[in-house]
Amino acid sequence: MEMKNILLAGLLLSTCQVQAQHVWPEGLILTPEKTDFVKTSTYAEVITFLDAIRSKSEEMHLTSMGKSLEGKDIPVAILARPKITTAQDAKASGKLIVYIQGNIHAGEVEGKESVMMLMRDILLGDKKHLLDNQIILFAPIYNTDSNDKMEKGRRPSQEDSPMEVGIRENSAGLDLNRDGVKMEALETNGLFQSIIVPWDPHLFVDLHTTNGTWHAWNLTWAPSYHYAGEKATYDYTLNTMLKSITASAKKKYDLNFGPYGEYDIREVWPPKDFYTYNHHPRYLVNQFSLRNRLAILSEAFAHERFYQRIYSTYSFVTEILEHTNSNAKEIQEVTKQADAATIRKILNETGKAKKGVRFKMVELDTIKDFPTYDYSVYKKLDGSKEFYRSGKIVHYTDVNYHAKFEAEVESTLAKGYIIPAAFSSVAENLSKHGINVTLLLKSVTKEGEVFQIDELKRNERKFEGHFMARVYGKFVPRKKKFNKGDYLVELAQPLGNLAFYLLEPESDDGYVTWNFFDDFLDKQGIKDKPVDYPVFKYYK
Repeated sequence: MEMKNILLAGLLLSTCQVQAQHVWPEGLILTPEKTDFVKTSTYAEVITFLDAIRSKSEEMHLTSMGKSLEGKDIPVAILARPKITTAQDAKASGKLIVYIQGNIHAGEVEGKESVMMLMRDILLGDKKHLLDNQIILFAPIYNTDSNDKMEKGRRPSQEDSPMEVGIRENSAGLDLNRDGVKMEALETNGLFQSIIVPWDPHLFVDLHTTNGTWHAWNLTWAPSYHYAGEKATYDYTLNTMLKSITASAKKKYDLNFGPYGEYDIREVWPPKDFYTYNHHPRYLVNQFSLRNRLAILSEAFAHERFYQRIYSTYSFVTEILEHTNSNAKEIQEVTKQADAATIRKILNETGKAKKGVRFKMVELDTIKDFPTYDYSVYKKLDGSKEFYRSGKIVHYTDVNYHAKFEAEVESTLAKGYIIPAAFSSVAENLSKHGINVTLLLKSVTKEGEVFQIDELKRNERKFEGHFMARVYGKFVPRKKKFNKGDYLVELAQPLGNLAFYLLEPESDDGYVTWNFFDDFLDKQGIKDKPVDYPVFKYYK
């Protein structure tokens, strides 16, 4: 038997262990399984599978978080025992709520297939116990439109395995994993308005595949990075949950998982530094530390074959759900205490405590056993160097892992903010995130600070349709009257950290960054004179 067939047989045995006793009907066999893992499922095939499995289980409700630009429903399968159909009923059950999505980038299809395999095993196979203490929401095909725009060679690091995949952006040309703040995509609005805000999941899991760094882990992970949020959810995710899952995956499946990151062979070889990605809440996973919830990024290893990546992702998600099912009450308590700590800090330390608003990446830890494919270095005639990867896996010690974020700029916590009525788009965006915004019913006078902007800088190149902006200036004391119809945002609420980070003028991924105030600042003559940031920060 060829090695590929041996591995394939092992995958099918591991992911579908009950097949020895149970034969799946044709409607529940996935496209990769039917095609020797050459093809991935189309949108229609995903919907066919969801309809088929719903017809065979009383523990699944199928809904939609909204429609894409091309009019496709974005399906969400709700698995619960007993059956749950609404967020209100889910919260009333007292159970942990977990949301897991695949296919945010439609070229990274392993999550899509893994989610459907796991649904099959939970509802009809040997993993029914995973519904004992939790409610699971699965969104297998978040980027519905781009999934079917399949071509060969889209992701060369995946080495044509599968042969054809969709494109990264949605049909409006937006990267859905850069839209967490501005919320311009229909998909993002559907996710927040239909899932994140009403269901308020305790854990958010986003399934990806790397672009090509030649580390030698089967899969890498990252928590929702701690920067301006409460540290407890980050600590639990990284030091308890991911540590336990990594150990169990090695023991049960002989899979090696490690922290997400990249190294640059042009920097130095062997590698001395391994870098994660930015902390910004534009990335959906990273917003959850500001929401006092847990989140996990999953990145399958691009250079493994398609069936191997599915196996790693399936195993990782399985172990996540084993952990959440066994530790549901503990996780609920961690998030509950984080909410309380957010409110308590505002009530007790207004005008005293500071939080970061701009951050730099620094070293978190030293990786003692860093696995990577080996490289040979060749010196060319012109003196430059070329690197050639071998098939040999080597292990290095004392590799610096850069995955901590330290504040470069801090700002004082206030009681809240007042947004003039003219900036209704800002108030609307806050509300979409689930932040409580109150409309003033009468005039009020507040004491606080206004940020005097001395300079506005915009990037010269567009990113996601925006010239990213940054302001420079200083806070000055001010007493100011506000009118009926203006918007009040009090920070003593569970999402106070998120409101703080979005509204602070010097934030590195807030509303200033995404040009919410550019028209106003330009009209006020920011090029020629200082201009007051229109959002007022009040202490009394």
